[in-house]
Amino acid sequence: MPIKDLLKDVGAPPKEDPIYEEILKCVGCGLCLPHCPTYREVGTEMASPRGRISLIKEHLHGKLRITDRFAEHLYLCLECLACETACPSGVKFHRIMEPAREAIEKNLQRPPLERMLRDIVFKSIFPYPKRLQVLFQLLRIYQISGAQWLVRKTGLLGYISEPLKEMEQMLPRIPPRSLRQALKEVTPALGGGKRYRVGFLSGCVMNAALTPINLATVRVLARNGCEVITPRFQKCCGALHLHNGEGETARQMARYNIDIFEKAHLEVILVNSAGCGSALKEYGELLKEDPQYAQRAHAFSQKVRDISEFLVSIDFVKPDPGKPEARPLRVAYDDPCHLLHAQGIKWEPRELLRAIPGLALIELRESDWCCGSAGIYNITQPELSMRLLDRKMSHVAATGADILATANPGCILQLSLGAKRAGLKLEVVHVIELLDRAYRGWGMT
Repeated sequence: MPIKDLLKDVGAPPKEDPIYEEILKCVGCGLCLPHCPTYREVGTEMASPRGRISLIKEHLHGKLRITDRFAEHLYLCLECLACETACPSGVKFHRIMEPAREAIEKNLQRPPLERMLRDIVFKSIFPYPKRLQVLFQLLRIYQISGAQWLVRKTGLLGYISEPLKEMEQMLPRIPPRSLRQALKEVTPALGGGKRYRVGFLSGCVMNAALTPINLATVRVLARNGCEVITPRFQKCCGALHLHNGEGETARQMARYNIDIFEKAHLEVILVNSAGCGSALKEYGELLKEDPQYAQRAHAFSQKVRDISEFLVSIDFVKPDPGKPEARPLRVAYDDPCHLLHAQGIKWEPRELLRAIPGLALIELRESDWCCGSAGIYNITQPELSMRLLDRKMSHVAATGADILATANPGCILQLSLGAKRAGLKLEVVHVIELLDRAYRGWGMT
């Protein structure tokens, strides 16, 4: 049975269905509860993984219909997947939650304005890279024209909506188009010493708003003997769509990206965004019911590697020690949920950081705890998102860190806002940026 047809009011579901089998793995032990941020903050059973699985199971048996209340419980979930790491039964919670949210979007009558906004964002902007670039170019004009200064000086957005004000505060400095164009489709290995030929997913938000991270990534790969292929016409990976019930659009973008990367005949495809990497590694699962793409999607997913995962596997070039620093800069590392819990990658980013001269890695309490970004969670659930962020920043402040490193664009934006809210003089960066600085002989700040 196709995923899209599973979660309907049709009575008892077929027990051989893989999603129902996933639900049956949950024995209700509750060991996931202490690891679930929403349960810890809200304290109700329906705010826990066990409670959400119970709701979905009852719906599958025809005992619960899809209502606003049903949707509210399921969308309160961050999909941070800490429950998957904690689960002794190996329940893949995201393989239950994603089709459940897709069923919500197919069956719930949302208010017309809300439905229109969702369609604009998920179906009319993110699937089209040029439209997304135009949007960010308009944001750049907003920033450099003085309009942003005026809006912040007057506090205008605060009068309209406090969450809108917080969203605006999260905007990074949008780079000029010329910087984005510096990312070439083919980047040769440094010095001609080609050891690997790799593909690179430049992403949507990462490419448009955090371009320096992509450029740093490509430089680091070139320094490590990689010829880097960055397909020009690639699209958004579909992670945001999967998390928000827009599964069909995600599948369309997955097929497109598979077609594009297949043409380059690559053995490995690298990603510097935890959320994107997690989504790409799930393409095989996402398209398993598609007769034309099932095998191709599985083969594609087998090639995907996070940038830190790849570099450690090839014994990356260690930066030149240079002169010893008078005081090593203290760097704390925050685990992106979709790197740690979805991909199981924990020690590789830390190994990159420990190899950088002049840095002292300080372990962060609850580094495995979600910062509250979670895709667009900081937009849809602003109050709880900010509570989680403030909790995170209290631990960051306790480290006395000069730098906070992570490996996901949403986390970078969220944690940067957190530093402002907490009044911390703190630089928030991607791990790969620090390695790039070390290679180039730059200071760390």
